[in-house]
Amino acid sequence: MAALAQNDSINSSKINIDYTNKGFQFSTLDKNYSLHIESRFQFRFATPNDQSPVTFNDFYEESKTTFKINRARLKIGGNAYKPWLKYYFEYDIAQGNLLDFRIMIEKWDFFKVKVGQWKTYYSRERVISSGKQQMVDRSIINRPFTLDRQQGIEFYGRVFPKTLADFTYHISVLTGAGRSATTNDDNHLMYVGRLQWNMFGRELEMTGSDIKYHNKPTGILAFAVATNRSNYTRFSSAGGGNLLGYETNIPGQYRVSQALIETAFKYRGFSWQNENHIKKITDYQNNTNRTLTGYYVQAGYFFSNILDFVPKPLEIAGLYANYKPDIDINEAYEQELGLAFNWFFKEHRNKLTAEVSHFSYQNIDSITQKEWRFRIQWDISF
Repeated sequence: MAALAQNDSINSSKINIDYTNKGFQFSTLDKNYSLHIESRFQFRFATPNDQSPVTFNDFYEESKTTFKINRARLKIGGNAYKPWLKYYFEYDIAQGNLLDFRIMIEKWDFFKVKVGQWKTYYSRERVISSGKQQMVDRSIINRPFTLDRQQGIEFYGRVFPKTLADFTYHISVLTGAGRSATTNDDNHLMYVGRLQWNMFGRELEMTGSDIKYHNKPTGILAFAVATNRSNYTRFSSAGGGNLLGYETNIPGQYRVSQALIETAFKYRGFSWQNENHIKKITDYQNNTNRTLTGYYVQAGYFFSNILDFVPKPLEIAGLYANYKPDIDINEAYEQELGLAFNWFFKEHRNKLTAEVSHFSYQNIDSITQKEWRFRIQWDISF
């Protein structure tokens, strides 16, 4: 027993234990092995409802004031065998879902490989973690245009860093059937490409708000395209689904092709991000085509940088989003206006957000419905 205790003591002395921005981290002295464990909780109050309206009829639903644990996550990651052979998985404790599981080979900055399941690198708004957003949640644009989590392989990297030709690229070949789908509905795969120009020779991290106070202007201009043929016309964290007007679900029924142009910028407490989307859905079963468009603009600022009486942890942010479910029907549109107040106790790891939003939907008959919503959310990570 004494020998066993002595061996345990020797082994434990070879392990570093630190608390980082990814939670508790255990690592060997040679850095060939590491493991970090993090938990995150998101508490939310919302009235009169929590979810953004999806259909015109949602405005007629009864008010359902909500207080809930909106997210509860367990995150585990690190590296094994070599510092550049990395792994990560994320589990949704509240819903009992395995969200992410992936292996990354990141030996070279200009060429990296990832296999498993993750949020597809397509749009900035979706890739940013729900714990690092500027608003309480994503805009109304996310639902119709996100590719969400998929399984497959991705090639990515950064070339010509710190020059005027600084680019980050992502090329993905995916199952195209959504989260936890182990097989495809047909022989068609999803193909996604994203090219991001780091215009000042500095790469912008996938987070909201300029909490790091960038002393030098840092911005990106990105283009992304995707195509997929499946029985789905939209995706979410629950997996594959369909937009309104696409109720049937036949393998290979829909060809979805979409593209976006995206900008983001941070400088001295000011942050900006914008996406412009277009998406075409071809229904082979009913021989129809439909094109959807949408965009949002979002900005925030720490006014303590110019006004002494404003507390330093306070950020004020605003959002405007516009969505047209069919460009051939000019009368139909959806709009969202949002104003958020963020109080950062410990950057994004411990923050409180209060948000007021206004929704305006108009149908094909030019009948308009409007609704206000208030939400307050505490997001904390350990």
